[in-house]
Amino acid sequence: MKIFNTLSSQKEEFKTSGNKVTMYVCGVTVYDDCHIGHAMSYIMFDVIKRYLEFRGFDVVHVQNFTDIDDKIITRANSMDISTGELSGKYIDEYFKDMDALNIKRATIYPKATEEIPKIIEVISGLIEKGYAYESQHSVYYRVQKFPGYGKLSHQKTDDMTPNPGESSDEKESPLDFALWKASKPGEPSWTSPWGEGRPGWHIECSAMALKYLGDTIDIHGGGQDLIFPHHENEITQSESYTGKEPFARYWLHNGLLQFGGDKMSKSIGNLVTVKQMLQQHSADAIRLFILSSHYRSPLTFTDENVNAAENGIERLRNTAQKSASHIASNKQVLESAPFKERFIEAMDDDFNTAQAIATIFDLSRELNRAMEQGSDVQEAHSILNELAGIMGFTLVERQRPFLDAAPFIDLLVDIRKEMRSAKQWQMADRIRDGLSDMGVTLEDSSEGTTWKRK
Repeated sequence: MKIFNTLSSQKEEFKTSGNKVTMYVCGVTVYDDCHIGHAMSYIMFDVIKRYLEFRGFDVVHVQNFTDIDDKIITRANSMDISTGELSGKYIDEYFKDMDALNIKRATIYPKATEEIPKIIEVISGLIEKGYAYESQHSVYYRVQKFPGYGKLSHQKTDDMTPNPGESSDEKESPLDFALWKASKPGEPSWTSPWGEGRPGWHIECSAMALKYLGDTIDIHGGGQDLIFPHHENEITQSESYTGKEPFARYWLHNGLLQFGGDKMSKSIGNLVTVKQMLQQHSADAIRLFILSSHYRSPLTFTDENVNAAENGIERLRNTAQKSASHIASNKQVLESAPFKERFIEAMDDDFNTAQAIATIFDLSRELNRAMEQGSDVQEAHSILNELAGIMGFTLVERQRPFLDAAPFIDLLVDIRKEMRSAKQWQMADRIRDGLSDMGVTLEDSSEGTTWKRK
């Protein structure tokens, strides 16, 4: 198995010390609903995890929640609620969205606000080693102290731009970044050796990864937009603190989702939430749309692309359902092992889901052909479902959100009313009975007809 490592900019053979794989994936900042860009990243890493488990590895997966930062504070203040109440609400919404997308849960979901002791421990260690310094009750990392700074993003410090969100007045150098931020009026804070404050964004992930996965982890993942400065700073502070390298053996970064040629962004206002997507499309179709592109490539969102994925997943569904009940009329057996081998070959090549899915569709076509010929497809049916499962496809009948049907039910109720007015009782009864079969009950009264779900 070979994996493209962002750190080396090349594919490397995947090696572990045993059958255990430790994987840290950067999680969401919880101040709003998840959008399809989040879904892209977490579906990709879900499939990577599923495939590693298929290959016999025991995956320990940690994914954090950033539950304190500027965006959360601003949003909570505007709503006149606590940051904990806001973040708690959107953590719950995150799980609803990811469960609906059939994304397997991580082993551990640590929250930044619950890891303050470990964060303070790491910052204190960096100060003791001379990698960090206190300034006006904040703490900053000395970038020039770490000779490898820039090795992940493949930049030289002379070419880097300081973070515009941090004041340079308190820093020794413009590139130094905050590990601990002194408290401001109206912000939540925690007690530290440097005064009341809160952790910086980068240090929380280092602290969580070190606490739950150890000094060196196998896979660190996230979107390409996190390479610099977030993941660059993670490497820097983690390796400085432990004195060991590498902090992560393999750095995996998924491409970014685009909308009409632009990156999806809240500031641009072109975000499509997971909930909105699931109102229009099945989870299987969303997964197929995302996985039909290689995880490192950018992906362009259009309704046409997702509709095409919906049609494709319907074909797989039909094949799986037909082959489940197919009874062979002769002893010829569909040879399906080569398809599984092709699937493994594709996934072993840097998790090439696009090629792996193409193999699944090839197997589906052969299954349909074999069923027409009366061949035994029992083994092939099993392999189809196994490979589809690695992609996270359920292949179950699409359950459309009930609200999607509301306008059509209203229309049928209006038509039934017209039928009753025209004394076309038989047609009116057919509409009532048909809706009843679909789980909709009509209630007639002097004020009109209303409907409800059974």
